[in-house]
Amino acid sequence: MGRPAPFERGREAEAIAAERLRANGFRVLWQNLRIGMLEIDLVAKKRDLVLVVEVRARGPGAFEKPLASVTWSKRRMLLRATRALWKGRLSRWPDVARVRIDVAAVSWDEEGCARVEWIAGAITEDEG
Repeated sequence: MGRPAPFERGREAEAIAAERLRANGFRVLWQNLRIGMLEIDLVAKKRDLVLVVEVRARGPGAFEKPLASVTWSKRRMLLRATRALWKGRLSRWPDVARVRIDVAAVSWDEEGCARVEWIAGAITEDEG
């Protein structure tokens, strides 16, 4: 029995976002990184910047757009996960000076073409 379509769509969206990161010179460090009960979709690095990326996906005809699905509680969870990642790993890396949380919103049109809307710095410490 196959996986549900939303699960597969989510995995495809993560692959699209990871490829976009690589195309922009980032090295993907982790995908679906578990930190306790929290999960980070993608973590990537370029020079002294580490990106924590939340990937949201919606198919054609979805009522809610992918960016609208980043709720207040989701933002708080991402801030907690990013703080834990910093404390547990990144603070010990001498070549990391900055951490930023981005959101990659992937949607598909009726023809199956993916569209990515990338929001750099979408979630900040001021929110949590």
